[in-house]
Amino acid sequence: MKIAKDTAVTLLFKVLDAQGKIIEESREPSVYLHGGYNNTLPKIEEALDGQEAGYQVSLNLSAQDAFGERDESLVTSIPRSEFPPGVKVGGYLQRYDDKGEQHDYRVVKIKGPVVLLDGNHPLAGQALRFAVKVLSVRAASAEEIAHGHVHGEHGHHH
Repeated sequence: MKIAKDTAVTLLFKVLDAQGKIIEESREPSVYLHGGYNNTLPKIEEALDGQEAGYQVSLNLSAQDAFGERDESLVTSIPRSEFPPGVKVGGYLQRYDDKGEQHDYRVVKIKGPVVLLDGNHPLAGQALRFAVKVLSVRAASAEEIAHGHVHGEHGHHH
């Protein structure tokens, strides 16, 4: 079966930085719903469209095509007194930006009475290489299509 809209694609992947250092590598297969559901990066979907199980590709993506450019307006700080207990550096908080939109902010540093937060994806601003191998392709169920993601093994669990 060819990868097309409303197919469930199971794959293995590696994410490498510009120097070829592995940033992330799937240990288990992951699966996503293909066809514009924002379950993977658009350039990856574009490269896999029309392909079949066994297909392998290495993609060099600019920061803009990967996780976006850094947006310094998403870097902020809060008083430590407003910081919830139990959250550590590397953890996440949900906060509203100056436009009233909710974002996940990563705790970057706790320095004295101030906590530094960053709402950018940790890989924002970086050109990256993605190595992808398609393991299988199947038709998605009506429920998966309605929910916009794959269910079951290696997918989303409700």
